[in-house]
Amino acid sequence: MLPWQRDIYCAIEDCAKTLAPEVSDAFDREANAFAAEVLFQLNAFQEEAADYDFGLNVPLKLSKKYGASVYSTIRRYVSTHHRCCAVLVLNPPVLGEGNGFVATLRRAVASPSFESVFGEISWRESFTPDDEIGRIVPLGGKKMSRPLPLILTDQNGDEHACVIESFCTKYQVFVLIHEIGTLTHMVVTAR
Repeated sequence: MLPWQRDIYCAIEDCAKTLAPEVSDAFDREANAFAAEVLFQLNAFQEEAADYDFGLNVPLKLSKKYGASVYSTIRRYVSTHHRCCAVLVLNPPVLGEGNGFVATLRRAVASPSFESVFGEISWRESFTPDDEIGRIVPLGGKKMSRPLPLILTDQNGDEHACVIESFCTKYQVFVLIHEIGTLTHMVVTAR
């Protein structure tokens, strides 16, 4: 669909010439970005998601409507949302002795407002039930956790009250973090 890609592929298709790996990778990224824009219908997903109360149930519901994977829908939800939020995508927990486990970090995605408040957080590489994020990982066949409080420190050293919740699939655990201030509504009354 992208004209500059179509013209190049027409010239090299069915011949001994190939694209340099970095050009091929760039083309793949462009094609993936284009596919995501079509799948989520440009801003339609973002606008619809903003109409719901914030939380993991929103992208889970909308993934079915838009025909997208839970993984791509949660990433899109966070990366395009106006609220101060982030999602940590963890690999499935590897069980240890007793009730212990280790879940390693696969990826972190933050909303633009989260990045402006907290900067680029250096998340831990792994989480266990003994830390604030690991304690939220659902175990024993559970799919979701209940929301719990979490304190995060911003780039100025100020503490922010946040809420953390999680959803588990057999492939990954999604840990959604959002600042509590983003959940309040302002009511203006006229006198």
